[in-house]
Amino acid sequence: MKYLLIIVLFTACNTNELKKLDNINLYNYNVEEKIKTLKITLSKPAKPVANYLNAVRTGDLVFLSGKGPRDKNGMLITGKLGKDVSVEEGYKAARMVGIAQLSALKNEIGDLNKVVRIVKVLGMVNADASFTNHPEVINGFSDLMVEVFGERGKHARAAVGMGSLPRNIVCEIEMIVQVKN
Repeated sequence: MKYLLIIVLFTACNTNELKKLDNINLYNYNVEEKIKTLKITLSKPAKPVANYLNAVRTGDLVFLSGKGPRDKNGMLITGKLGKDVSVEEGYKAARMVGIAQLSALKNEIGDLNKVVRIVKVLGMVNADASFTNHPEVINGFSDLMVEVFGERGKHARAAVGMGSLPRNIVCEIEMIVQVKN
């Protein structure tokens, strides 16, 4: 019974903390205007090509499915790091994934000013077995999140190499975001 009381009190405290977030501005600037000043255009995300969703929201967390990079014409950016793609090209591709994830997140929550913080990022790099610069590639994504959200864009992260990725894409990145209701 004592443990149940502790859980109920903890849940009540968390609920009260979340309600406080609803009444405050998280940023001293408009996130969506910031995106425009970075010359980034968000678009409606494509429908998933398989049996999954772009995003799933539970409570104050949004889980975004992995996305791959597309160029300005909508074509997949493909290749293997350490073989036919440079770190700089990989960095740019990861940044493009960041833009795609921002689009999916906006589609899910309506207003990016509701982002409390980027919580966790998993970056997968299509890499040759000898390639070891995975973090430098995924920095393209992470740096964009910090540009857009400031300190709230800093996140826990894994940047790992994969022997292959779907359709030979350069990288695939998923993320978890805390939002206010």
